[in-house]
Amino acid sequence: MKILVMGFTKIKYMPYMNFYIENIDCEENEVHLIYWNRDCKNESKPSGKIIYHELSLYQEDDVKKYKKILNFYRYRHFVLNVLKEERFDLVIVLHSIPGVLICDYLTRAYKGKYILDYRDYTYEFVTLYKRIINKLVNNSHSTFVSSNAFREILPISDKIFTSHNLLVDSLNHRNAFAVRDLPIRISFWGFIRHEEINREIIKKLANDRRFELHFYGREQTVAINLKNYAGEIEAKNVFFHGEYKPNDRYEFAKSTSIIHNLYDNEVKQMAVAMANKYYDGIIFRIPQVCNLGSYMGEEVTRAGVGLACDPYSDRFADKIFEYYTNLDSVKFTKNCDMELNRVMDEYNAGITVIKKATFDQVNKNEINMNLH
Repeated sequence: MKILVMGFTKIKYMPYMNFYIENIDCEENEVHLIYWNRDCKNESKPSGKIIYHELSLYQEDDVKKYKKILNFYRYRHFVLNVLKEERFDLVIVLHSIPGVLICDYLTRAYKGKYILDYRDYTYEFVTLYKRIINKLVNNSHSTFVSSNAFREILPISDKIFTSHNLLVDSLNHRNAFAVRDLPIRISFWGFIRHEEINREIIKKLANDRRFELHFYGREQTVAINLKNYAGEIEAKNVFFHGEYKPNDRYEFAKSTSIIHNLYDNEVKQMAVAMANKYYDGIIFRIPQVCNLGSYMGEEVTRAGVGLACDPYSDRFADKIFEYYTNLDSVKFTKNCDMELNRVMDEYNAGITVIKKATFDQVNKNEINMNLH
């Protein structure tokens, strides 16, 4: 059987693809992967029997979406050529935007033969766009959401299941939790975006001897602006470490006291999303701080694995300090383990759905062969 995993960015920025690839037998099936090499630098490819289709086309991340329209069109053209030439049995669409870009062809030629991985809230407030998303869900074999809050956005359907943005290899790097000595080391890792809220966080923590603030991630426009701002206010306890490889997380997580998992609630998609760092927190047993009023803020409070607070509050730094220094190590560890067990139950249920999708397509192929 021929299976396509359709990505929308560089391979190293699609760790969620492993949820699908690791549960497809790449020896028994012919597996293809489309990826967009956005910085046109050499891409490290996973080991295994995979056929790659690279779109090498420069695209900066931190620009307005209307400035990406031309390159989005080029991506659509590239993907359609691959789909028409290869004629796949099953397509796995990573992210909703690429699904929208080829919705017309996908829902016609691959109706019931694709899995939609929904992890973006973008233009769903626009009626036409929301109709396209609904059409994608309704015509899919199954749809996975990376946050249960997304279920409120999508149509009611028994095709919708929950995936989780965890890297299975991370489970081999669990850490014992213990409250560290001062300063409290707060670390962010991932795409460095949301300049306004991060400026506020830097301002609130700058030169407070109780804290260090560390950023790990590519230094594009927002990161450079934040780095310059930290320099302007002479924040000696704010550090930028640049780009990292996924496995590097295992090392800097060991020296992290609290994970910075704060995003701007004004950006709707982040207010309802679940970031990868949520799972890093419960796996590595590191408390995390999330924005009050966000879905992740609700989740860390429910599970007892972090603090929800407002970066614009005058007591932002004090609340973090009080929370961390009063943590019960035994209770916190137990909470992380309970939450991880819950997540793994849903993760494993999703694996069953993927295997069913491949099984269903094999059966359909056999029926069609017998008919002919």
